[in-house]
Amino acid sequence: MHTISHALARYTHFIWGLLQPLGSWGVFAIAAIDGSLLGMPLDPVVAGYVYQSPHKFLLYVIMASVGSAAGSIVLYVIGYKGGEVLLQKRMPPQKFESMRRSFDRHEFWALMFPAMLPPPFPFKLFVLAAAAFEMNFAHFELAIFAGRFVRFLILSLLTIKFGPQVVGIMSHLVNQHLAALLIAVAAAGGGYLLLRRRRARPA
Repeated sequence: MHTISHALARYTHFIWGLLQPLGSWGVFAIAAIDGSLLGMPLDPVVAGYVYQSPHKFLLYVIMASVGSAAGSIVLYVIGYKGGEVLLQKRMPPQKFESMRRSFDRHEFWALMFPAMLPPPFPFKLFVLAAAAFEMNFAHFELAIFAGRFVRFLILSLLTIKFGPQVVGIMSHLVNQHLAALLIAVAAAGGGYLLLRRRRARPA
């Protein structure tokens, strides 16, 4: 485990060294690559930028969010053309139908909430599902941007407060308590939608 952590740290340091001279465009580039087919150490890079220049944290949050949305276009094209078959091969039928129902009811929130969660959450499956279920492209991009914005904003504020080591802590918590986190996110989303419905009803 120590060897794996050391190798990951060296890899992240290497990527950081390449991107740092690019400024905020480095954040955009790594986010776009991560949002497509190649997983990258996005959170450590964003945290590194924020830690070096905390006064620019909002710029980095926006660039990372836009980059993630732009990179996800690759998965949207793949999912739109054949994602349903791919998902059916990788998922149990019950889980596939449950995901389909979620997107049929509230497609925006079904994608935005997963976009808020850090690794190792399998977000790309939800991106493929959104495309396979023919989610409106503009809503698709906006949901990813909004979810990533919330994620990177929280990450940046925590980095400013506690330092870049918060990335490892967040990943560990997600890995250890993924089921509880999903339930909490689902409950929050359900509560929000219920509140909106009640407010929309005529008095």
